Amino acid sequence: MQIIKKINKKILFALLILIIFFIIISIGVLTYGVQSKVSEIKNYKPKIALRILDRNDRLIANVFEDEFRYFAKFDEIPPKIIETLLAVEDTMFFEHNGINFDAISRAMIKNIKNGGYTEGGSTITQQLVKNIALSSEKTIDRKLKEAILARKIENIMTKEEILEKYLNHIYFGHGYYGVKTAAHGYFNKDLQNLTLKEIAMLMALPRAPSYYDPVKNLEFSISRANNILERMHSIGWIDKDEYETAIKERPNVYNQTLSQNLAPYIVDEVLRQLSSIKDLKTGGYVVKTNIDLDYQKIAQNALVHGYNNIQKRLSNRSKTNTDNNDEIDTLNGAIVVTENETGNILALVGGIDYTRSNFNRATQSQRQFGSTIKPFIYQIAFDMGYSPASNISDTAKRFGPDIDEEDTELSQDEINEEEMIWKPRNFNKNFNGLVTLKEALKYSLNLATINLSDLIGFQNIYNKMTYYGFKNLQKDMSIVLGNVSLSPIEAAKYYSLFANYGTINEPKLIRSITNINNEEVYKDDNKTLEVTTQDQAFLTIDALKNIITNGTGKRARVNGIELAGKTGTTNDNIDAWFSGFSPTLQVVVWYGRDDNTPIGQYESGGVVAAPVFAHFFSNILKFEPGLKRKFDIPDGVWKQNVNGEDYYYTIKSKIPKQRTNKLNDNLIF
Repeated sequence: MQIIKKINKKILFALLILIIFFIIISIGVLTYGVQSKVSEIKNYKPKIALRILDRNDRLIANVFEDEFRYFAKFDEIPPKIIETLLAVEDTMFFEHNGINFDAISRAMIKNIKNGGYTEGGSTITQQLVKNIALSSEKTIDRKLKEAILARKIENIMTKEEILEKYLNHIYFGHGYYGVKTAAHGYFNKDLQNLTLKEIAMLMALPRAPSYYDPVKNLEFSISRANNILERMHSIGWIDKDEYETAIKERPNVYNQTLSQNLAPYIVDEVLRQLSSIKDLKTGGYVVKTNIDLDYQKIAQNALVHGYNNIQKRLSNRSKTNTDNNDEIDTLNGAIVVTENETGNILALVGGIDYTRSNFNRATQSQRQFGSTIKPFIYQIAFDMGYSPASNISDTAKRFGPDIDEEDTELSQDEINEEEMIWKPRNFNKNFNGLVTLKEALKYSLNLATINLSDLIGFQNIYNKMTYYGFKNLQKDMSIVLGNVSLSPIEAAKYYSLFANYGTINEPKLIRSITNINNEEVYKDDNKTLEVTTQDQAFLTIDALKNIITNGTGKRARVNGIELAGKTGTTNDNIDAWFSGFSPTLQVVVWYGRDDNTPIGQYESGGVVAAPVFAHFFSNILKFEPGLKRKFDIPDGVWKQNVNGEDYYYTIKSKIPKQRTNKLNDNLIF
């Protein structure tokens, strides 16, 4: 019997040794197995949304991949948020080394009493480990890994680092990841502006985000927040006054999505321009644009207003239901608004309805420019010594056989197919004899422009326009009537030659980019090209003013402000343009069909686009009544009256002899 007892003791001892050895080996294996997880947690960087702001730092859109999150550094997180979190999740956080054995013991006892797993007793460190590197399964193996990792993390990270990662990682419901996102989403506030009650409502969410969502279950959320406040008061972390004030408060809760997109065409263009940044949507960048959301709204409304008017006219002419009119369905437009002096893009709308078509016509389309090109020809002439009062012949002229049918914007009946002779004509098919350059531009006379181009030399025009930046120019005379393809944003660039008094500005959408550390990683430079002097540019500006006052752009007039601009219409009314400007703002408007078919009979640039230009300025003046109203006249410019009309001159321009012939004031183009 004694021998048997000795044998049993040896067996038990051996078993105990084996069990201890097994536990040691298991812990060793687990420790080795989770080693890679330590680095994963230490170096963990959550996915942080890209924020796109307007020039007044108002949110245009948040762009993200899987998780919508703002990031808050520890110094940005108010102490009351930390205290409230610890009161809810881990009161002894700053005392333990990753594992709170007292909390685990209490949880085990509670689970035994309840006959199931109801409480875990995990510390914040353990929760961080589980959320980042482990699964949520309730197994002994996972809990051991969690404990081992928690101890290791506490040895290599500070308590502040752990809290920062935790508060930025966890889910707060409603699509919000991280405490900063939740503060903005539920309460429209920065962290430092949250009340104690709002903080308590937020800290209730991680344990049951859906149940305590204040948007869906406000009463449950408030009740849970009150319980948290009672605990904070009971352990002495808030005083009586703080407690009573917070208990009585009933915060305003917002039902919103911060992933809003107030200007989708802008957002798409930002993403396109910054596509080389690999972590653009996850790296926490803040992109500040030059867009003004108020301008953007006014521009969008103006574009839609013009579109609706086209629909009405076409419907009245066709006498059919607009819903069944296939032509109208292909109609679209674009508008670009820039600052004259800087080139900053204040508004950019790439289509009538983004939900119908996300193709950005403002930046991606290539359309024929039509007569909107003519001011550049006249500027070249002025820079060569001609003045607005110089005479030019508005009579027929024939060209060939160099012009190909596809190289001209004019209708086919103007080309002799056998001899390939180009016979350009005016819009009204009339001839006006001798006219001044100012009058020729005022009424958009094709024949006068062709004769002027022939006089100053096509090669000079080609070289100058290439210098201005125009691309893919045909090497024939048809370019002087608009056989040039470009986008509205490119039109805005080139027209800044006039709006900015002789200096071309590159349109600029992005103002700056900062990374998660608030370091500026990009700042837009001011790309300019001075192509003529201010006084020479003013000669064209005055002529463009005259177009709106008395010429083809009458529908662009707005009372109380000087405006300048040019209409443009391509062959068969396929494209309709108006490019113009005030003393401070430039606006380019384009309409056309996506399938390059005609807009409709009589739908010229003066009818289609000019009123949209006027609509924009009428509304922008209501928004900004202090907008500059008159153009500056450079010192090197003087005025002289010729045959009852005022003309401006520079030292470079020539003063012509007076003449007596008059033009038909009823021309519309």
